[in-house]
Amino acid sequence: MASPPPNSSVSVGGKGSSLSPAAVYAVSQGLASVTIDPAALEKLSLTKRTSPLNPKRDGPSNSQLLTLEESRAALAVLLNKFVLSDAAVRPSIPSLIADTLALPSGHESVDFGSALGFLNSIFRLNSKNVGEIELGREEAGVFEASCAASVGVCAMLDCCSSALVKVADAVAALSCEAARADVSAFDLFGSGDGFSIKDETDVASDMKVLLFGSKLVGQNESGSFNEIPTVNASFREAVRTLHVRTRVELNSTVKFKKSMVFGNHGKEKAFAGSVLPLAMSMQSMIESSLGRSKSTINMISDNSLRPRVAEAFEKACPSLDGMRVQFQSITEKAASKIDYLLTLHYVYEYLVKFREVLAWEAAVALFAIEIDDSIEKPQVDQASKLNGDVAKGEKKTDKKKKKTLGKGTSSIRQLLRDSILCKSEPSSENVVVLAEWACDLAKYFDPKDTRLDNLLIRVKEIVESNEVRRLPKIPKGTRDFGKEQMTIRERAFSIITGVFKMHGAVALDTPVFELRETLMGKYGEDSKLIYDLADQGGELCSLRYDLTVPFARYLAMNNISALKRYQIAKVYRRDNPSKGRYREFYQCDFDIAGQYETMEPDFEVIKVLTELLDQLDIGSYEIKLNHRKLLDGMLEICGVPSEKFRAVCSSIDKLDKQPFEQIKKELVVEKGLAVETADKIGAFVKKRGPPLEILSELNKEGSQFLENAGSVLAMNDLELLFKALEKAKCLDRVVFDLSLARGLDYYTGVIYEAVFKVSTQVGSIAAGGRYDNLVGMFSGKQVPAVGVSLGIERVFTIMEQLEKDRNQVIRATETQVLVAILGKDLTLAAEIVGELWDAKIKAEFGLTKRVMNHINRAKQSGIPWMVIVGESEVSSGIFKLKNIEANQEEEIPREKFVEELRRRLGIV
Repeated sequence: MASPPPNSSVSVGGKGSSLSPAAVYAVSQGLASVTIDPAALEKLSLTKRTSPLNPKRDGPSNSQLLTLEESRAALAVLLNKFVLSDAAVRPSIPSLIADTLALPSGHESVDFGSALGFLNSIFRLNSKNVGEIELGREEAGVFEASCAASVGVCAMLDCCSSALVKVADAVAALSCEAARADVSAFDLFGSGDGFSIKDETDVASDMKVLLFGSKLVGQNESGSFNEIPTVNASFREAVRTLHVRTRVELNSTVKFKKSMVFGNHGKEKAFAGSVLPLAMSMQSMIESSLGRSKSTINMISDNSLRPRVAEAFEKACPSLDGMRVQFQSITEKAASKIDYLLTLHYVYEYLVKFREVLAWEAAVALFAIEIDDSIEKPQVDQASKLNGDVAKGEKKTDKKKKKTLGKGTSSIRQLLRDSILCKSEPSSENVVVLAEWACDLAKYFDPKDTRLDNLLIRVKEIVESNEVRRLPKIPKGTRDFGKEQMTIRERAFSIITGVFKMHGAVALDTPVFELRETLMGKYGEDSKLIYDLADQGGELCSLRYDLTVPFARYLAMNNISALKRYQIAKVYRRDNPSKGRYREFYQCDFDIAGQYETMEPDFEVIKVLTELLDQLDIGSYEIKLNHRKLLDGMLEICGVPSEKFRAVCSSIDKLDKQPFEQIKKELVVEKGLAVETADKIGAFVKKRGPPLEILSELNKEGSQFLENAGSVLAMNDLELLFKALEKAKCLDRVVFDLSLARGLDYYTGVIYEAVFKVSTQVGSIAAGGRYDNLVGMFSGKQVPAVGVSLGIERVFTIMEQLEKDRNQVIRATETQVLVAILGKDLTLAAEIVGELWDAKIKAEFGLTKRVMNHINRAKQSGIPWMVIVGESEVSSGIFKLKNIEANQEEEIPREKFVEELRRRLGIV
């Protein structure tokens, strides 16, 4: 964000125009003049004059003088505020401010302490009589409410710090080259589950782009390099926060009210709150930058030169101790809460010092690179570089031995070299040039220097280039499955499908998107999580939220009254990503639809769920179970109106994630329940334990549930279900939990949810229930159904963690034999491996003369057997069969090698 070019003009008040931090900074540095749009002045001339200000009554009169630059910035802000205000402002006031800005000097004498003090000071500065213009109350109100001085300093801070965001990254990249830094810390990727910080991954990605192609980095490990993603990301965030507030304050209109009390109403306190994080992030940046500079100096190989460079650096570069003292002054001034404007002033001074530290880091890195003869440097003459010419006196044979800079850092070095090295060349005898470079670079990094634009544009071009250097990303809430993860996933799917088929279920597949009308109204409050698609030819469609509603739609559309089906497919939800929670994920559904005896299909579905979790062997789990009619009866007993049942259930369903006190607040404040009603609900939902014990308690004489018809029906169902599960020896895995609500609208009977109980818990891993009315919502024909859905992504997370904990090597392939051809004879390989494939043996082949390459490939892929075939084996008709694990070889006749492999692999 560099300033406008010198001698430019900044216009205020024009239609659609806005005042930018860069424009304010240009005015503050005397690089731009300020003009008022004629239409704005004409509009102001129509306002009525208000009563004049009473010096004894209106506003404070403390004097407040600024620096020359700060005063100019404040005048530009105040002029814009007067022009934009809806108050009664006469054209003479903004015109006088514009005249003041046009003066060649004296701006530091303008008093921003009060409206009257300001008016008097600019009259004196313009050699005018104070009595010529009396300040009206509304005009004074605009002055006080504008906080022009604070906003002006913040605009200067914003402009300078925004420019340094990219400068800091570029300089850090140069230091990585000069210090041969280990850059493995830049291998950061978005996790897709919301547990990565975007700014950090962006910084790391930008650094990798800048250093792409470097042959220097990778040796020196240092904390000041490892922390670049974290520290620079913190600086980015602080700059962005300040920019948002500054941009709004620069162009917001002062709304005047007759009852307005003079003052800034806490704005200056808010500004100080915005710049303190910036100061803290700059302190971290300074420590990191100084650390990198010292690491670069220590890498200078010339023993006599190194101490002289260190001495020059320590003598002239701002010291860490000095910067800490300056930072402490900022925090003490902010804590005193006496003069917030002075806090802003201190932070701006601190930023100037930070710019010097960055300049020194850049100077040291450039110096180290320039004096290092082992580094290949691009030609200064651009024409010769484009033509591929070699520098005079440089031999091509030497060039090959030299190490190269990254493509991005090479370009940045060239830009800086053209600016500063042309004045004085570095050498072991000319260390004094280091201070000269640092001084020039400090000016270079100031937005008022026109050279900075070239650097910022170049850095932007590099990091936003479309070359392969910038790694692509995946959307939040999604993930890729590598070969090891796919192995785990396929194993899980095989187990799951086997259980489903053992119970006689048939497979079904449905479209990944449905008509929006099919999905809406089925998920209660969770309907907001449905992904809507753009209108395609008049059909409004959405990605499926689950597999249950599409299954019900399929039954209704095809007039099917009974079906036991399973489906494994992806579903989509606009949820907030978290550990084990994604926006795109697989569900594995098992459902039984049709008329059956009471609890017959409910029992089988829960039994299927226990078999799934047992065979997947993911650890200890429990199945929480409740009944929707029992839940409704409970709410009726507590006094909840029936029309609020579903909304209250949605709140109760959050009890596994939030304490009841928080749920109670939601029930009372948002759902409109009485406190007494919420307390009654709280007493009931705490009941959980062994199914038959809790059921016995609910059936005791005098129980309120016995007086509720729906509850009695539910308890009868549950008694039958629990006894069946007990006979099937799986009741010990079930917990009767009255807090389980399941927020989806379509459930009508038994509901259940499986959770993982150990330390790596990822929440619910399976859930389901009875939904007797869902099919009827589509066709009018009631087809009762019950089902369960396994959240396989969470199961994958657990299985992957278990594999890591067991230190098990995951074999991604099932290859049994590697045919190692010692040469490049593809036809020979085709003949031999073809015989193996025809014999149903899983085989791969490789073409290379190096036996160890074949052996390493077999070991890395876990392939147990290898057939070695070279020229001698072909001519003799004897192949070598190698057992990789035992490291044993034996000779097998060519005509018997397939038969022998089938025998050893146990293939009948």
